[in-house]
Amino acid sequence: MGLSGFAGLGYQIVWTEQFGVWLGHDIVAVLAIVAAFFGGLGLGAFVLAKPIAASTRPVAWYAGCEAAIALWGLVLSWLLPAAGGWLAALTGPQPSALWQWTLAFIGPLLLLLPATCAMGATLPAIERITARLRSEGYAIGRLYAANTLGAVCGVLASAFVLVPWLGLARTAQVCVALNLLCAALALKRFGAGAAALPQPPESVGASLPVSLPVSQPVLYPRAARRVVAILLATGALGIGYEVVVVRVLSQVAQDTVYTFALLLAAYLAGTAGGAAFYQRRLAGRYDAEALRSRLLCTLAASCLIGTLSLWPSDALRAALANALGANVAGALTAEAVIALAAFALPTFVMGALFSHLCVEAKADGRGFGAAIGINTLGAAFAPLVFGVLLMPWLGAKTVLLVIAVSYLLLVSPVQWKRARVWAPAFVAAAMALFAGELAFVDIPEGGRIVSYQDGVMATVSVVEDGNGVARLRINNRQQEGSSASLLSDARQAYLPLLLHPAPHDVLFLGLGTGITAASAAEDRTLNVTAVELLPEVVAAAPHFAAALGAEPGTPAPQVLVGDARRHVRTTDQRYDVIVADLFHPARSGAGALYTVEHFAAIRTRLRADGLFCQWLPLHQLDIETLRSITASFVRAYPGAMAMLATNSLDTPVLGLIARADGAGIDVRTLQARLARFPLASRLAQLQLTDEFAALGGLVAGPRELTRFAAGAPLNTDDSPVVVHRAPFITYAPGSLPRDRLRALLQAVKPHADELLAAGGDDLEAARWRQRLTAYWAARTQFIEAGMTVRASGDPQAMLVQVRAPLLAVLRTSADFRPAYDPLLNLARAVARSDAAGARSLLAELAAANPSRPDAVLLLRQLGP
Repeated sequence: MGLSGFAGLGYQIVWTEQFGVWLGHDIVAVLAIVAAFFGGLGLGAFVLAKPIAASTRPVAWYAGCEAAIALWGLVLSWLLPAAGGWLAALTGPQPSALWQWTLAFIGPLLLLLPATCAMGATLPAIERITARLRSEGYAIGRLYAANTLGAVCGVLASAFVLVPWLGLARTAQVCVALNLLCAALALKRFGAGAAALPQPPESVGASLPVSLPVSQPVLYPRAARRVVAILLATGALGIGYEVVVVRVLSQVAQDTVYTFALLLAAYLAGTAGGAAFYQRRLAGRYDAEALRSRLLCTLAASCLIGTLSLWPSDALRAALANALGANVAGALTAEAVIALAAFALPTFVMGALFSHLCVEAKADGRGFGAAIGINTLGAAFAPLVFGVLLMPWLGAKTVLLVIAVSYLLLVSPVQWKRARVWAPAFVAAAMALFAGELAFVDIPEGGRIVSYQDGVMATVSVVEDGNGVARLRINNRQQEGSSASLLSDARQAYLPLLLHPAPHDVLFLGLGTGITAASAAEDRTLNVTAVELLPEVVAAAPHFAAALGAEPGTPAPQVLVGDARRHVRTTDQRYDVIVADLFHPARSGAGALYTVEHFAAIRTRLRADGLFCQWLPLHQLDIETLRSITASFVRAYPGAMAMLATNSLDTPVLGLIARADGAGIDVRTLQARLARFPLASRLAQLQLTDEFAALGGLVAGPRELTRFAAGAPLNTDDSPVVVHRAPFITYAPGSLPRDRLRALLQAVKPHADELLAAGGDDLEAARWRQRLTAYWAARTQFIEAGMTVRASGDPQAMLVQVRAPLLAVLRTSADFRPAYDPLLNLARAVARSDAAGARSLLAELAAANPSRPDAVLLLRQLGP
């Protein structure tokens, strides 16, 4: 059973990722896949349990189910891409809620049903075999524990080993092989003995000496119905507890693919331990109803204890991570510990309770399969009820308390007078009245929370520091921009727009603070659309609108709430420019936005001369992950180039840019575009007034990018390299962002001949290219000089640090304003206290760039 459980969870991980590619990563798609998996398991166990129990050859049923899972696993390997694309097309870019939910739930349910039904029937089949062959009697707990322990191994092996090494399709093939191995082992081990098994007797009482401990009573109809209701309710409550705790801990942990694997493994491990404990210590030793009531009360108390562990979880994780060292193993261990603190005790009791309820169902003649089916069908509804309906409405703390109290309500009424029932109820009431909300928001000293929304998929907050700078955070950990990042955010819109000769329709994938899309919308000639996954992010964007300082009456971009991948694959609209936001590569679902297939799909949405720009957060990427993303981009766009959004050392942002036709940049077209651009004042604010500033961020062309990415594994839908590689630098940064920027600039070089379209061979063009090449050299020199500069509020102290290196940069390129302007500002700042020093600096500036009048004019104002 362990191998079967291993394969089952391996399939679940693979199918969830594969359906996410087509249905999207919004909450509807996520819940649909979970519900389809649980629904199929429950249906298979419920429907097939009776014929399995009546069969004289249960081993044939078991082997047949394992073979059916393997066969359908192979069928899905070629069926899912076609079926998934068909479902995505039927869903459309902006479906109605009813249509999306209908397709998202029915599609995966039907596609997975042959395999999931067979999975649901395997446990009843093996229970039928072992229950008749084992002399020591009924062993539900042992079977359930073995199956669940195998599932734990399947989760960890799939997330940490199989999918990163083999990819999704080959991981599914490993699961297929395990299913066939289970079938072969069952036939070899039980085939001969199982062939002669007698049909089980009709009466429940006649089966008791063989299948039940003699102390277990036969249930009467009313009690039997109660057991059925408890099985259904505990299935929903158990998964509901998991859903809510995972959402809470996503604000504490790093919310990566490994985080989810550890949380799920902790949940399953506790369940397996509880089932094993029941079999060894509890089965047959107590009155059935009394034991059920004790377990329900203990489970309610355990859920309260698990809930209490959530408040200090952030401090506990940080303390453990610090104690274990700044390494990946230490960070993962810390996440595992907080997962166990929340899950270990409640799931341990859940495993014991489920095993006991199965025994009671067996006494009623319903059988193990029916018990599994009822319990799993309840679990199928839990994500919808607790994750979608209750969490946003009541909050995490209240929902967890409701779950704990609900277990108490399942206790037999005759037990309600006992202290073990009322004690947890009083504790729950006290927690409801006095405990704070389970909200984790890091507030800087002197800061405040501007807004906070606990959504279905994530918690979104806007936090303002003592200086009035507002920051957008998702699940507390992931910063999506701030009111102080106007320069970078706005340039991420303007740079791609300037590189297109005449854009009209522009699409932004991801909204963030909204400044990037709103910057594009300032140009009233553009039709700007943005697609954002989280509605809470859309609601938070107006808090950052003032930072842009747009003119009154400026039209806002059209914002669509939905999955970016699905929108790109299903819309019929063509765009002149598509700009993809800075998606944190380590976060759940983000890696799918950096695949070859997604980049290629975007290309089909561009017009013939359309331009695509994918911005990358180099401060959240290691070089190897960057190489994989670059290799994937170059595969879809052989004419790709790379550009820095700014010269920031702490938050460097790199853009991969390409045109659908593969053309380079036409300088004369760019010059004409700058000359007629309707927002000249905004260009001046963003330091994009001339063609050197617009092209000065280029760092590599097609040849250099191809060389840089050579040998790096492609990030594809089947081989999600990024989602498994990117978390390492999140858990344990091995370098500073400025170090990675330096490494990138040392690895690639811009060459005018491949970045610029042919513009003639006249002397003027040649001189212009020389100036641009000098500008690029000055840019690299400027960044290198900044590595040793330490910020200071004293202008004299700053001038001592930067005067010589910035003047050296200007001697390399007089056009390089990022070096000229800071020196000019410092000259103004020190003029009052050191007029002679200011005049000396201004004279050097005037000599470095005679074409600029600023230094000369200020020098005249200061006098002799």
